[in-house]
Amino acid sequence: MSADPDVVIVLGTRPEIIKLAPVIRACEEFGIAYSVIHTGQHYSDSLDSVFFDQLELPEPDHHLGIGSDTHAKQTAKMMVGIEEILLEEEPETVLVQGDTNSVLAGALATSKLEIELGHIEAGLRSFDRSMPEETNRTVTDHVGDYLFAPTEQSRQYLLDEGVSDDRIHVTGNTVVDAVQQNRELAIQKSDVLGELGVQPNEFGLLTAHRAENVDEKQRFEELLEGVSRVAARFETEFVYPIHPRAQNKLETFELKVPDQIRLIEPQDYLDFLTLENSASVILTDSGGVQEEACILGVPCVTLRENTERPETIDVGANRLVGTDPEEIVDGALATVDSLNEWKNPFGNGTASKQILHALSLSPATEVLQ
Repeated sequence: MSADPDVVIVLGTRPEIIKLAPVIRACEEFGIAYSVIHTGQHYSDSLDSVFFDQLELPEPDHHLGIGSDTHAKQTAKMMVGIEEILLEEEPETVLVQGDTNSVLAGALATSKLEIELGHIEAGLRSFDRSMPEETNRTVTDHVGDYLFAPTEQSRQYLLDEGVSDDRIHVTGNTVVDAVQQNRELAIQKSDVLGELGVQPNEFGLLTAHRAENVDEKQRFEELLEGVSRVAARFETEFVYPIHPRAQNKLETFELKVPDQIRLIEPQDYLDFLTLENSASVILTDSGGVQEEACILGVPCVTLRENTERPETIDVGANRLVGTDPEEIVDGALATVDSLNEWKNPFGNGTASKQILHALSLSPATEVLQ
């Protein structure tokens, strides 16, 4: 961290913290001056726990404490706070990661100043404009100076939209760096399997929190029924760390959770990584979980109609099924039969170093292709 940083890193949600942690560690390793702005988009004690107790990262230099609000109000408040800090610190580059309102706010604030913008995980597309994330990632890509695409597919999407090739750098995804760096940390620190009384490969893992799945009673009910049928077919239990949004909807809709699904509290990152790594199959509507399952070699079924991670499907690690119960069962059977022999398409775990090298902030000899 530095009062006169070369790089300012903007983040505000749990996935951003996880995926930007390797970049922060690389800055520390190479002695690069940086500061971190935490917008507080999903601010909670558990996020600070990710920073301090688990991932062993320094405290963010700036806490905006924005919290929840409408998309417009939340983004506007973030832009004001980010701009004030950037005008004071005058960094060479701002880095954002992903597709949240924090990313959009950081991108728009930076684009109005004489500061370069780097977008980590650029070029992801679901082609579903009803998703606010699609707007956020697309706008950010088109105002960014450095677009760090995780795969060649992402690069091609950017080229198809008229983005000049010299702005695009295919680096792999920092999620690979994060999984590799934190898998051993999880082994050392996590006792979640013992606490839950489960054995590796003897349970399934469910995550479901997206608005399109949990905000509609019939769709949420279908999803739970599909998971229940998979559990019965595999004669196994599914562990469901339930997001507060989903928990509230369960109660509002008065939905009964099938006996084969065990609800547990949201897990911190290392415990959740342990659950992912130990599950026999993962059913999810999360983009990040699709990636992590693919990297960890765990069969995945995506409970959505589209995905911005098509590479996971292309290599056979993932099946896209929506929420129809029979489709969920068929997808689970197909992905488990794939024998986990796919090749990880997201790089070799050097994405963070490649990003800093592209910014001329780390020596080429340190980058492992």
